[in-house]
Amino acid sequence: MSTIVFLHAHPDDEASQTSGTMARAVDEGHRVVLVVATNGDHGTAPDDLGPGETVVDRRRRELAASAAAIGLHRVEWLGYADSGMTGWEQNAHDGAFTGADVDEAARRVVEVLDDEDADVLVGYDWHGGYGHPDHVQVHRVLHRAAELAARRPRVLESSMNRDAMRRMYEAARAAGRDDDWDPDRPMDDGNPMGTPEAELHWRVDVTDRIERKRAALSAHASQTSDVGMMLAMPPEVFAAVFGHEHYLEPGRPAGMVDGWPFDPVAE
Repeated sequence: MSTIVFLHAHPDDEASQTSGTMARAVDEGHRVVLVVATNGDHGTAPDDLGPGETVVDRRRRELAASAAAIGLHRVEWLGYADSGMTGWEQNAHDGAFTGADVDEAARRVVEVLDDEDADVLVGYDWHGGYGHPDHVQVHRVLHRAAELAARRPRVLESSMNRDAMRRMYEAARAAGRDDDWDPDRPMDDGNPMGTPEAELHWRVDVTDRIERKRAALSAHASQTSDVGMMLAMPPEVFAAVFGHEHYLEPGRPAGMVDGWPFDPVAE
């Protein structure tokens, strides 16, 4: 069995992007560890904060509930501030993850990698899926941490399948649904969302764990704008959108494989 460390930018990213893979890995006996780079302090502030409760307090509690739904073995926080979207003044705030020294942040991740003697480290593609500054920084820190670890882990990069999203978008338009969300439009950094299918290496079917994924997302109830939109999808649409998780593996031959990247033969 492997020890797999997932590096995510914000609380709730684990739920939307990799929770199906994480749940399957847990079920199959792997040790699964989550490292969260930021406190998510620029997420939605819920109306029901208690006396003295902060957004960060709430998001930490929500992440603990998500981790329990998935079955994670360990959660670690790097403690950086949420940088906000591209161009926000928060990008330049003290402690913002996007401005952190990459080596310093990587060494914090390495403390977990070395402590766990991790076999695999999972982060994001080169533009963090949709260009969010913290997601892009995760990509940088991911690869630097792999270089600095006492035992270099295998690296996977989570992404979205741009071609699959386009097919769903076109099918919705053909069916007469008023869907103005176009996966080819420029995202936060000016690039389209995700990665072209031809550049992906792994497509992981998580439809048999879709309720675990929904439960992980539901744990982040305060984030009504993003998570709320996802949970509002009809079950069949939710399964179509979130039933597969995609990864790149640097150095692997071209071609997307439907399979499970943590089988010994897959490596």
